Amino acid sequence: MIKLTIDNHTFEVQPGTSVWQAAQSVGIEIPTMCYLEGTEHFTSCMICLVKDTGNGRFFASCSTPVIEGHNIITNDEETIESRKAALELLLSEHVGDCEAPCQLVCPAHMNIPLMNRLIAKGDFAKALEVVKRDIALPSTLGRICPAPCEAGCRRKQVDEAVSICLLKRYVGDEDLKCENPYQPQLELLSGKKVAIIGSGPAGLAAAYYLQQKGHQAIIFERNNQAGGELLQIDSEILPVEIIEQEVAQILATGVQIRLNETIDDTRFAELQNEFDAVVVAFGAVNEETYDFGLMTTKTGIFADKASYLTSIPNVFAVGNSLRASKLAVRSVGQGKEVATVIGNYFRTSEVKGYPERFNSKFGRLAEVEFIQYQKDSENAPRQKADRSGFTKEAAIREAKRCMHCDCRNPESCVLRELSDRYHAVQKRFQSEVRFNVEKFIHREGIVYEPAKCIKCGICVRLTRQHQEEFGFTFIGRGFDVKIGVPFNESVQKGLEKTAEIVAKACPTGALAMFNTEEQI
Repeated sequence: MIKLTIDNHTFEVQPGTSVWQAAQSVGIEIPTMCYLEGTEHFTSCMICLVKDTGNGRFFASCSTPVIEGHNIITNDEETIESRKAALELLLSEHVGDCEAPCQLVCPAHMNIPLMNRLIAKGDFAKALEVVKRDIALPSTLGRICPAPCEAGCRRKQVDEAVSICLLKRYVGDEDLKCENPYQPQLELLSGKKVAIIGSGPAGLAAAYYLQQKGHQAIIFERNNQAGGELLQIDSEILPVEIIEQEVAQILATGVQIRLNETIDDTRFAELQNEFDAVVVAFGAVNEETYDFGLMTTKTGIFADKASYLTSIPNVFAVGNSLRASKLAVRSVGQGKEVATVIGNYFRTSEVKGYPERFNSKFGRLAEVEFIQYQKDSENAPRQKADRSGFTKEAAIREAKRCMHCDCRNPESCVLRELSDRYHAVQKRFQSEVRFNVEKFIHREGIVYEPAKCIKCGICVRLTRQHQEEFGFTFIGRGFDVKIGVPFNESVQKGLEKTAEIVAKACPTGALAMFNTEEQI
């Protein structure tokens, strides 16, 4: 047996054990991207660097065997900085978007490409489920939203943007027609109560998502009908019955509403004592409203931009009470976010900002890349819709125009997870010239995008291990090396037996399954 110390833990392991395996055996996590159990070692990513306290040198833990008396540090500031630098070097050549540009510019951050894929398959129920993760009022917003997401749509570079807003409206309207409309899964009630002042888009969304998290939401509305400023919109554009139906769906989750109840300064003080949190969402601050003694700015109530916390503990503000805006989707997005912030606060007793993840992004497409993205979309003109919206056929056809600029592996991508953990900066080592995007579509529902590859060699080792006739290999030398199929053969030839195996093992979105939308 060999005795060593890692992070002040002294223990023994069998000879031939790698430092990485030794650390794992005692519960010490060392991140890695190029290591795969059951395959030969191939040190490339350098994320698993650790430090030898004897000489201060760094080495790759996944391929270095333990030696007697080793004393190793895995988590000091210098080691963490070295991992961050290694990640930033990988990111410097990584050309891919974690999330599509349309999703990034959507104020509610809706997963638009996934909605489109599901609509294209005719699975409108699942598409609605995706929409309602982020947008509580899809039929309403589908009629009034100015569609900032469409400004970010890359299809616009080719011909015209995908009609995202009308597609969202279509699945919302189809649901309203159902005898049993969609209802989300609700967590068990936590015993926490949240008062929400105002039943406009922000207040309704906050209530909807708080109730799903198991916190009793009670809306206080001074008027005799829920909807706030939505009720002032021309009924030819937004029929009142649409608002009423979507409000009814929100109330069906268990949200309570108290109409004709004006909250003055005295009642506001009482709410702070009666409830575990209060959300101010009554619209623009003016001479007809109270400011409740909250700190204000020239635009409205002051609140932290990340957490929506006001100058009073346990009181949050969202929507037009922060700043007057006609963009209802922004208010809906803030309502969703404040529900998450409050839910986390109830769990941890600490108010933190709405969690944001690392996002790789590379900007506009070059003209030579249009054809690569059109491989994954239908070459058709933008579909027309009348006042009643899309027909079923038109909705499916329009959804198929989506070029799916998002990553198909956004949740399990190790590169993204580690970049998030170590706060990596994508542009630190980037050059002005990037690799062009290419897409190779495999018949078994796999997409290979070489520009996302970090050359970890996992696919090379797996195809060799499974004795593919061609498989994947390293092509070229030095900085120009890339992974591909030898002899200029197709990806189909390279992955005759192992397409799904290598896609599931890939630590990025370079090799990914097409049908991940099934797992929503």
